[in-house]
Amino acid sequence: MLRQFDLRSSRTFSPDLLQTRRTSSQKVGKTVAAIIRRVQLQGDDALRYYSRKFDGAEITSLRIPEKKIWSALADADPRFVRILREAAANIWKFHIHQRRPAWRLGERFNSSLRQIYLPVERAGVYIPGGKAAYPSTVLMNVIPAKVAGVREIVLVSPPDKEGNVHRDVLAAAALLDIKHVFRVGGAQAIAALAYGTKSIPSVDVIVGPGNVFVATAKRIVFGQVGIDGVAGPSEVVILADESARPDFIASDMLAQAEHDESASSILVTPSVRLAESVGREVVKMLHILPRNSIIASSLKNCGGTILVKDLKHGAEIVNALAPEHLSIVTRNDGAILKKIKHAGSIFVGNYSPVAVGDYFAGPNHVLPTERTARFSSPLSVDNFTKKSSVIQYTKRKMESVSEKVALFAEHEGLTAHALSARLRGKRKRR
Repeated sequence: MLRQFDLRSSRTFSPDLLQTRRTSSQKVGKTVAAIIRRVQLQGDDALRYYSRKFDGAEITSLRIPEKKIWSALADADPRFVRILREAAANIWKFHIHQRRPAWRLGERFNSSLRQIYLPVERAGVYIPGGKAAYPSTVLMNVIPAKVAGVREIVLVSPPDKEGNVHRDVLAAAALLDIKHVFRVGGAQAIAALAYGTKSIPSVDVIVGPGNVFVATAKRIVFGQVGIDGVAGPSEVVILADESARPDFIASDMLAQAEHDESASSILVTPSVRLAESVGREVVKMLHILPRNSIIASSLKNCGGTILVKDLKHGAEIVNALAPEHLSIVTRNDGAILKKIKHAGSIFVGNYSPVAVGDYFAGPNHVLPTERTARFSSPLSVDNFTKKSSVIQYTKRKMESVSEKVALFAEHEGLTAHALSARLRGKRKRR
């Protein structure tokens, strides 16, 4: 079931070998662009049209009443609510450390230079639907926004055929006191958040994962609004030696493959014995899982084992893949961790499964995919804040530099800039 790539005799590797990078087609781009244009022109009517077309739902009111949101929390399994609260506390505790304090540089003559951090005013959060419900994604996207101090959070999620958003998603929204929840999904939801409709207000930044249509829509509206990134299918790379438990490794690969048929699960190891043991465990566990057809398709097309010469070689492969999730399970995890340059979230040791990060530990589970961890980071408070610089010169300070500024401006041919500086310089006595 797991493809095997033997790179022990070669240190060269291309991520394209695994075909883990999947980009949206030109056809998807045209379809999404047409959806966005229709939402811009027709607003709520377009949203209702696409709900009928894509979700099979007849939607009268796009907004979910606050009473229904709170009812979902009141009616939820009490044990699940307790876990939600504990997970939310962990996520809040982690993200509060991401707040950045304003700072100031004192200058001569009582002048100062400062940098301040300000939240965006309104954030849009996309929560996927379809093959599963994602209350965890509500926590992971909303809590950083709240920590940042965002005034208004607008949450959108696709409806089922009865026009309902999953009750656990609503329960998580209620737990975080989210009042603006709309039953709309897909590219049309992204368009509504970016440009606004009669029912849905436009926002300043859009965050949250979604399918290829959602990701393509976010790419198109970027510039009109900020976005967290363009998420692709979920992925895990596990770098392990014989100290790893094969059943643990197999279960983590199955868990990642469970997301959808395009999810990628890769084991990188110098141990043929571990690779073979993991393969046997995958086959053994697969048959007892309800989503086994999705998992089997994912592992067959996007999964695999890479045999490497040693763990140093394995770390090089990991850095080339720049995975969304990385698990390190070796005899010397600390030394291997130091060799990792590119990964979204890193899980160290036999007892740190990706699942604990998905739901409970505290770090964010909205992560860069498709090798974008080379230049981007997990969702954080930073996604909901912006920096402003503050320059405050006194008369004496400006007089001391006015001629320097003027000469600089003249070298760029901007004489009005020079005049602006010289007018604030020292006046020569007649």
